[in-house]
Amino acid sequence: MAVSAQLLVEELEIFGLECEEALVEKLIELCALYGQNEEGMAGELIAFCTSTHNDCVTAETLNSFEHEFLSKRLSKARLGASKGSGHAGARDIVSIQELIEVEEEEETLLNSYTTPSKGSQKRAITTPETPLTKRSVSTRSPHQLLSPSSFSPSATPSQKYSSRSNRGEVVASFGSAQVMSWSGREGASNISLKVLGYPEPLTGSYKSMFQKLPDIREVLTCKIEELGSELKEHYKIEAFTPVLVTAQVCFAVRHIDQMLSSCPKDCHSYVYLRQEPVTLLGQIGCDSNGKLNHKSVILEGDREHSSGAQIPVDLSELKEYSLFPGQVVVMEGINTTGRKLVATRLYEGVPLPFHQPTEEDGDSEQIMVLVACGPYTTSDSITFDPLLDLITIINHDRPDVCILFGPFLDAKHEQVESCLLTSPFEEVFKQCLRTIIEGTRSSGSHLIFVPSLRDVHHEPVYPQPPFSCSDLPREDKKRVQFVSEPCTLCINGMIFGLTSTDLLLHMGAEEISSSSGTSDRFSRILKHILTQRSYYPLYPPQEDMAIDYENFYAYAQLPVTPDVFIAPSELRYFVKDILGCICVNPGRLTKGQVGGTFGRLYLRRQAAGAEGRRSPCTAAQVVRI
Repeated sequence: MAVSAQLLVEELEIFGLECEEALVEKLIELCALYGQNEEGMAGELIAFCTSTHNDCVTAETLNSFEHEFLSKRLSKARLGASKGSGHAGARDIVSIQELIEVEEEEETLLNSYTTPSKGSQKRAITTPETPLTKRSVSTRSPHQLLSPSSFSPSATPSQKYSSRSNRGEVVASFGSAQVMSWSGREGASNISLKVLGYPEPLTGSYKSMFQKLPDIREVLTCKIEELGSELKEHYKIEAFTPVLVTAQVCFAVRHIDQMLSSCPKDCHSYVYLRQEPVTLLGQIGCDSNGKLNHKSVILEGDREHSSGAQIPVDLSELKEYSLFPGQVVVMEGINTTGRKLVATRLYEGVPLPFHQPTEEDGDSEQIMVLVACGPYTTSDSITFDPLLDLITIINHDRPDVCILFGPFLDAKHEQVESCLLTSPFEEVFKQCLRTIIEGTRSSGSHLIFVPSLRDVHHEPVYPQPPFSCSDLPREDKKRVQFVSEPCTLCINGMIFGLTSTDLLLHMGAEEISSSSGTSDRFSRILKHILTQRSYYPLYPPQEDMAIDYENFYAYAQLPVTPDVFIAPSELRYFVKDILGCICVNPGRLTKGQVGGTFGRLYLRRQAAGAEGRRSPCTAAQVVRI
C-alpha cells in the first residue's frame, strides 16, 4: 500500500506539528517498514511527541520515536500478525531472529506438556551426513547481540575510530614475539583456573563505609610491623631505634654541650655519642596536605618501637632514593639535633618468593593469554564498536584465556554522565556481557572479568567484589569466571596479579626520586608494588579511591610475587621484566575518540620440581585494536 506524503503532512498539521520534507520521507519509510497508514503513523507520532513534551518534529525526535516506540511495540504486533497470515513481510535480520526465538519458545512450552513416550512434537530429520545440531543464539553475530539503539537515542559510530589506519600495529614487544604467529590451541588446552586468597578470596559484596580511624591505623600499623620484621631478618639488623629515644638522647647531648662549651677538656667520647648512627623503622609521609617533595618528607615510626612518633627527614646525603607516601622503609641516619634525621642509607624492600608449581597445577603446555582493558567505547560514541572488533580478534586468534578489565560501561562517558541512556545501567552492562560471552562462544576461550571502580553500575569500593551474573547459560559456566578487583589468579600453575586501578598514574603523581644514572619511573613504581607486597601501597590514597581498610588488609595484599602482573593505565603501554616478574601495561582499548591497545602473551610453565626458576612468559606484545 502506497503512502501519500501529502496526506501524512495534513494529518500532522491538524495537531499543529510541522515536519520538514526530509523528515516526511523518513516517516514514509517507517510507514512501509512497520505497516502503518498515514492516519495511524501520525497518531502514534503525535502521542509520542505529547508524552515527551516535544512541540516540533526533529531528526532526533524521529530517531527516538523509532527506537523507543516503534521497534518495541509495533514490531511485536507485526510479528504476531505475520504468523497468522503466513506472510513475513519486510523484516530486517534481527526481526527474523526474534521470530525464530519465539517459535522455539512455543515449541519448548508445547514439549513440556507431552509425555516422555510421545516425545517432541517437532523432530528434525537427521542422517550420519547431516547430524542434528542444536540451534543456539551463539550463531548470531555480535552486532546482532548488541543493539546500542535500544539504550541510546544517539548511537552514532565514531568517525575517528572508524577511519583509523594503524589497526593491528605492534607497538611493544617482549621475548621472541617478532617471529611468532599468534593463536591459541582452539579449546584443546586443559586450563586450570584458581583464585588465590589468604585465607580465601573475595567472592561477594560486603558492608562498607563503617570503618573508624583507629581501625585504619591498626591496618597501617600491622603492615609496618610485618614488612619491618622481613627487612630486619633480611638485612640482619640487630634492633630498631625508637624515634622518641633518639630525640631524647639528642636533647640530653645538647644540654651537655651547653654545660661543656667552656670546658677545655677533650670531648671526643661526647662527639662520638652525638654522631652515632641510628636505624629507624617507619612509614613515609608528608609534613603537610600538599604534594610530597624532598623537603617535606617525614618518617612516622611504628607503634612497637616509636609509638607512632614522627620525625622530619633530610635526604641530602642520599645519592639514590625513590619514596612515596605510605611506603614502609628502614632508614639509617644521624640525628644531631633531635629535630631532623639526616638519612645516610635506605634499605630497599624485599619481594615475596615465587609460586612453586606442582603436578596439581595442570597442563604445562604453552598457552596464549589475551588482556584488554576498558573503556570499550570511544568518548564520542556509545556503539561499542571497539568491543565488537575485540570479539572478532578473539574469534580469529582463539586465545586460551581472555582477561577483560573494566570499565565496561564507563562512569566517565559523556552520555553516562549526562544521563542520556534510556535503559538502566545494569541492563546496558548485561547486554554488553551477553555480547562478549555469546559472541566468543565459538572460540572456546576462557573469559576472566575484572571489575573497575569506573563501572557505573557496580559498587565503587576498593577492594571491589566480583560482578554477579545469576543467569549465566549452563554451557558457559565452565569457561566464564568473575573475579574481584584486585585479584591473584593461578592459571595452570602460573600466577597472575590483576588490577584495573591505575596504580601507575596514582603512584607516579606522588613519587619523588633521585638517581645518579638513568632511571625509569615505571620500573621504580612496579618495584615498589612488588617489594611493598600490596596492590595499592599508596597512603593516603587518591581522592576518588574509596578504600575499606579492613577488607583491604584481607584481599588486596600479594600472597606471592606473581609471574605476570597486569596493570592497565592511562600512561604509555609497556612490557617489562621487574625482579623476575613480567609486568604489562596493555593500555586501554580506546583513548578518547580513537582506538587504543590490548596485550597478548605466550606462556609456558616450567615442569614441576625443576631446579631454579625460569620466567613462564616466552613472548608478549601490545597491539593496536
